[in-house]
Amino acid sequence: MEIPGIDRRNLLTQLFPSPDEHLFISGLAGPARDAAALTADGDNLFTMAGTMGAAVSMGLGVALSAPHCNIAVITGDGELLMNVGALATVATQGPANLSIVCIDNGCHGETGGQLGHTSHRCNLAKMAEGAGFSSVMSIASPHEIAEAADFLKAANSPRFLLVHVSNGPPSDYKRNLDPAACRLRFQNAYLKDLKKSP
Repeated sequence: MEIPGIDRRNLLTQLFPSPDEHLFISGLAGPARDAAALTADGDNLFTMAGTMGAAVSMGLGVALSAPHCNIAVITGDGELLMNVGALATVATQGPANLSIVCIDNGCHGETGGQLGHTSHRCNLAKMAEGAGFSSVMSIASPHEIAEAADFLKAANSPRFLLVHVSNGPPSDYKRNLDPAACRLRFQNAYLKDLKKSP
């Protein structure tokens, strides 16, 4: 398998150059740190802490309850595989405002770097297609990031973007780990975006 050349620390700022235009839900661990670095751990980000596998389901709920807001889920390969059936629910519900970005490093970085299923034969993009997503894209080169950013803007929703990244550290960002405070600030951002909706 060819070693991908995408540095995850430089990824999200290129995919989401205007992060204030989205509400973000992230999985735990690395994706949560990457998303926190993108938003400066802002009010428009809700990150997981110990709830592995919940990001896509929570993102779907937010998307359905706020149909005029842009919702983006930032997850990892290991986290997504804990609840991969959620992709079928997303495709069935078909929200017109949801993007899912899976940062796939092929290993479990938080528990020692053990190889994950996607380092072998598992292909999460094909799983999204099989679940019923009409818009699926997979990238593995820095030269493809601009095209992926356009995909997240223009492709029919729900969208699934799989990004194969090199096996390096996530963003070096210390996020707020107080779940009550994070919930309240995200609630405020959510309600503020709802007020702006037509």
